[in-house]
Amino acid sequence: MGVATAIAATVVSGAIADGKAHKEMRRARNAKNDAKFQMQAARQNRQDIINPYAGVTDLSGLATDLSSQITNPYNNLQVSTAAAEMQAEEADISLANTLDTLEATGASAGGATALAMAALKSKKDVSASIETQEAKNAELRAQGELSAQQQRVQARQNYEQTVITQKSRKEELDAAGEIFQFQAEEARTNQDIQMYQSMYQGFSQQQNQASLARAGAWTAAATGVGNIVAGAVSEGGAWTEGY
Repeated sequence: MGVATAIAATVVSGAIADGKAHKEMRRARNAKNDAKFQMQAARQNRQDIINPYAGVTDLSGLATDLSSQITNPYNNLQVSTAAAEMQAEEADISLANTLDTLEATGASAGGATALAMAALKSKKDVSASIETQEAKNAELRAQGELSAQQQRVQARQNYEQTVITQKSRKEELDAAGEIFQFQAEEARTNQDIQMYQSMYQGFSQQQNQASLARAGAWTAAATGVGNIVAGAVSEGGAWTEGY
């Protein structure tokens, strides 16, 4: 092979190597720029930091003071006088009837008095029984009303406590859900940023390597040409003969 041919072959080989390295450098540069764009976009599109408890409301307004509903049912108890009045009236009637009967039959005054006392005792017993029943009924009604009021107040308190508990639980779960969503989205965004950053660094390294390969290709070609020329000169006249 002549010197010129060898030099041409060396230059062509260097050009081919340079072309391949330049193509790889451009590919790595484009990929690096794309990774940089994606990384910047991921950073710019990161979600705003939120306060998941911003919507929490004060539930104390749901509570109701029920103390005003509690009353003393014994305040309205009254002493029954109907039985006493009936007793007096019936005793008078019984006594009058008895006296009329004794007078008509000509009975003695002692007999009349005994009959009147018996009638009066009977009416007293009836009156006492009625009063006892009325007092007992009033006491039972008062006790029943007191128990009913206590149960109504307790039921109302249970209802309000349930409402407050459920609304508080709903707000806590809403806040926890927002925290979970935020953290999941943030973690995914961070992963994307790390991935694009790693890609950017990798493609930058490939671009640098391709750039060095281009320089190395021409350096190798120049070295090869120099070696060919030096060899031809050392052989004496071979350079001229090569043409």
